[in-house]
Order: sequence, then C-alpha cells, then structure tokens
Amino acid sequence: MGKELKITKEMTIGEVAQKYPKTIFVFIDYGLHCVGCPVAPDETIEQAAKVHQLDLTNFLKDLNKAVDKK
Repeated sequence: MGKELKITKEMTIGEVAQKYPKTIFVFIDYGLHCVGCPVAPDETIEQAAKVHQLDLTNFLKDLNKAVDKK
C-alpha cells in the first residue's frame, strides 16, 4: 500500500505553510512566492497548481517530501 499523504490537494497554501514551515522552500522553488500573500489562506494546493500551470502530482510529491525530511 502507498504512503498516506500529509499534504493533500484540498489543503490551503496558508494551512500547509503554517503547519509545515519546511514547505515554504518548495513553494518558492515552484515560483509561488505568494506564500504570505492575501490569497494564500484560502487558495488550495490544487487551485494554485492550476493557476500557475504546475503538475499537481509532482507538486504534492515534493511538498510531502519536504515534510518527511528529518
């Protein structure tokens, strides 16, 4: 069975950044410099991927990798 994701597409950018600060570097690497912008608290990971034309699967994979790093 696959590993359960801690970060899902339904979570908001604000929620992820607050709960998992290590992910901020992933957002920046993907060109999402708006981690602290007014939209972040309400924009989901899925919405951000769509707006910024990102591959959602890879984006989620990288966010979750950042969380799993010790």
